[in-house]
Order: sequence, then structure tokens, then C-alpha cells
Amino acid sequence: MVPPRKTDPIKVLIVDDSTSARTMLRRIVEGDPGLCVMGAAGDAFAAVRLMKVELPDVILLDLELPGMDGITFLKRIMEQRPMPVVVCSSHTEFGSEKSFEALEAGAVEVILKPSPRDEASLQDATMRICDAVHAATQSRLGRRPQRVVVQDKVPGPKLTATEILPPPIIGRAVPRTEPIICIGASTGGTEALRVILEMLPADAPAIAVVQHMPSGFTAAFAKRLNSLCAMAITEAVDGAVLGQGKVVIAEGDHHLLLRRIGTGYRANVVGGPNVSRHRPSVDVLFRSAAVQAGSNAMGIILTGMGDDGASCMAEMRAMGSPTIAQDEASCVVYGMPREAVERGGAVQTLPLERMAAAIMGFARRQQMGATG
Repeated sequence: MVPPRKTDPIKVLIVDDSTSARTMLRRIVEGDPGLCVMGAAGDAFAAVRLMKVELPDVILLDLELPGMDGITFLKRIMEQRPMPVVVCSSHTEFGSEKSFEALEAGAVEVILKPSPRDEASLQDATMRICDAVHAATQSRLGRRPQRVVVQDKVPGPKLTATEILPPPIIGRAVPRTEPIICIGASTGGTEALRVILEMLPADAPAIAVVQHMPSGFTAAFAKRLNSLCAMAITEAVDGAVLGQGKVVIAEGDHHLLLRRIGTGYRANVVGGPNVSRHRPSVDVLFRSAAVQAGSNAMGIILTGMGDDGASCMAEMRAMGSPTIAQDEASCVVYGMPREAVERGGAVQTLPLERMAAAIMGFARRQQMGATG
């Protein structure tokens, strides 16, 4: 097989039993000049026939298929010919156990299938779907390791965290508080977060998480993690106490910030524009950590495409925070961590299995400093 040239569009195979959904997804994919539809199939068997003629770079897969369901087809792909798969799920499946089963089976991302009658939903989904396809080609299963530039499909300029809050005053002292961990992730982050959080004890320091997800998914994601981990994990609500043993996941379509109250923190959940093309944005969380927590916070950036979090991780570092980027070998997509390293934001890089130890080591050092 001749490998695709760098300028070749990414070939996408759409697998969905709905004719109208296939038409809509085709329009979305073909609206991106870097993508093309190599075929569309109404079931897994038709998809296999197309794949015998030509292999796609990425598969857009529905879970509800006749004959062979999407999860079974996904598992067959990963067993026989692994390749990037983005699940495009309906409202009834999105955020369900099937979505998480798809991620565990090897899907790069699970995206909510938009309603063609909802213009705002369609615009947001267009960006998410095209971004997910581009990110999938950068994943470990992808065949295009070179860095790509994703065209911005959000009208207007790319906004920074300053739209939500002002930057920190570098050098200004922040009072000593309880330790707080801030984690940002995107593509591949759901499984990466599970690995880290499952390794942490019930008395681990408070953790605030931004995982790029739309509204409707984060509550189910938090609930699932809570059933697997020793820490208490919930979707963030405004004013929630961020204390020892607690993890909050930013609500989809809302930014998450820290607010210092005495020696502890509360969640501040706000609206506002997309920042670094996302809402919730990692840059917003990291900026608030730099301002409110300073060296009392640790910043961690995990797998994901793009650069969200890189700029404001550098601010955290300038304010004295230890900062960590996930290493390339363990990333599904080495995009956000790469940007954090190249911009000087990340002090060190670590594989996933060493993150929990780094978090607990930071907590011990903070405790020793408080009692010393």
C-alpha cells in the first residue's frame, strides 16, 4: 500500500444505518478541505466490503447498526486490522455505558451526533467531528505522524484565557493553602484519567479536571469514574468545596476555575466564549490556578490534539507550580503535551503510570512545608 502524501486529504469511511445521518456526516466531512469521504456504509458488512477495496484513514462509526452492532464491529477492527475509529453517537447512546465501552474497546473519541434541525448544535458538532478525525490520524493507530494544523471553524479570532480572567502578577506571593491538582486532557483523556485516578488513594489531594467534552457527557463520565476509584468524583457545580479526597470534572460547555477560600478552594463554574477553541478550556483552569493557588497547585496536561493549556501552564510554572506533561509514548495524541513542553510550561514529562506517585509526592512535600 502506498502511504498517503502529506498533502493528501484524510480518507474517512462513514458507517451509519441512517441515510439522513450519512448525508449529514458526508456534508460535514467534505466541508473540511483536509478531509474526504472515501465511502459510506449502512452496516458493518457493507463497510467491510468497502475496506477490501480501499482502507480508510479514519472510520466514523455509529453504535446502533443492523446485523452486527457497532461495538462488536469496533472490537473486530481492533483485533484484525487496528485503525483510528471515531464513534459518532446518538443522544440515547451518548454518555451511556456503550460510549465508555467503545472507548475501552479502542475508539479514539466518542462524539455526539448532531441534529440537522439545530443550527447551533450542528455548528458545534461540525468543529468537534472534524477535530476528532484530524486528531485520530495523529493517534497511535493513525498512519500520519506529522503534525497537522486544524482549520479553526469557530467564527472570529481564537480567544485566550484573558477573556475570562486577567493573568497572574508574576512574583506576587500566594498564601500557603492545601495542595490542589489541576489536570487538562482532550482526545484519549477519558482513559488516561481513569488510569491515574484509579491509582490514587481516598485521601489524595483535591483535583480539578478539564476534559474536553460536550454537555451531557461529563456527568456520566464523573459517575463512572466515581464507581471505579477511591476518591469521590463528581461533575463540578458552582461553589463546590474542593477538599482532600475529592475530584471535580468540569461540566461540558462551561469553564471551571478555582476560587481560594481561606486555606482551601471552591469550584467556580462560569459561561463565556470558547477559549483556545474550547469550553471548558484547560487554559482557563490553569490561569485560575496560577492566580489563586500559585505554588500550592500542580498542573498536569494529558493526551490531546491542539494547544489548549500550554500557554497557561507556563504561567503556573512561572508562579512556582510543579508542572507535568504526559510523555509521548503513553499519549493517544501527543499534541497538547508537546505544546506545553515546547513552550516551556512543563517542567517534566512522565508516563501515565507514574502520575499518581508524582501527585502524592507533591502532596507530601506541601504538608512537610506547612509543618516545617
